[in-house]
Amino acid sequence: MKAVVFAYHEIGYVCLEELINFGAHILCLFTHEDDPGEEIWYRRPAALAGKHGIPIYTPDTLNEPEWRKLIADMNPDVLFSFYYRKMIPAEVLDIPRVGAFNLHGSLLPKFRGRCPVNWVLIEGETQTGLTLHSMVEKPDAGDIIARRALDIAFDDTAYTLFMKMAQEARILIREVLPSIADGSFAGTPQTVLGPSSYFGGRKPEDGLISWEKDAVAVYNLTRAITHPYPGAFTYLDGKKLFIWKAYPEDGSWDREPGAIVSTKPLLVNTGKGGLKLLRVQWEGEDEADGDTFAAAHELDNKILGGTT
Repeated sequence: MKAVVFAYHEIGYVCLEELINFGAHILCLFTHEDDPGEEIWYRRPAALAGKHGIPIYTPDTLNEPEWRKLIADMNPDVLFSFYYRKMIPAEVLDIPRVGAFNLHGSLLPKFRGRCPVNWVLIEGETQTGLTLHSMVEKPDAGDIIARRALDIAFDDTAYTLFMKMAQEARILIREVLPSIADGSFAGTPQTVLGPSSYFGGRKPEDGLISWEKDAVAVYNLTRAITHPYPGAFTYLDGKKLFIWKAYPEDGSWDREPGAIVSTKPLLVNTGKGGLKLLRVQWEGEDEADGDTFAAAHELDNKILGGTT
């Protein structure tokens, strides 16, 4: 089985590794140059490809005719996309003899689009998974070849969930490769699996906390974008206060949302319930435990929130 692979991130690494272990003839790897503004906490497929002598390409766009010609001249059987961040043109998807397949980080047709690991946590989902599907011009819309589900724990963060998903991605690819290699795989239209949902990309500024929401919703945001992501934040005395770890607490306080109702433990009122701040970082300071931070600052009668 001759394969052209488009891959990035930890899931891209483990899937490329499974292809190598399977004995696929990997013609080349398309991947990304690292973004200097992004924390690189994951293994990169390029490092693995380099060890195995696989040609590596990092184009800014795939729309140039030279890339279609390069791939067509290789005469691949299959094309795989594992967490590759750029759109692959339809003219390229039509090249492989058997088909083009993408691994998406949700149980399609739910959570199509960008950042599914973060979004399932923000939305309070208790289950997610991975889907290998045929690639068509419309993103994340092709027939499903295989899915693998996993449960989301209440204390999962984006990092812990992503690493669980990487383990499941390895198993899914290992199990499905034989049927792709011999052509016995079957596709299931997404329309028979229920309604779809779509979520867009996220920016650091999307981490602003709305204290009017209930404590669980705010907690879900904090765990969805904590390290290694940019973090959930609020404002204290006009400066950003990042909340890296928190936990919801039952209770009712006669204070407005965002009001600090206790400094030991450091507890903030929300639209329903309270949020215990366990790890925080005030702009210009080091990260600290919530209680340590509270002891070092005068927080009585303070209200968190605002935009500046």
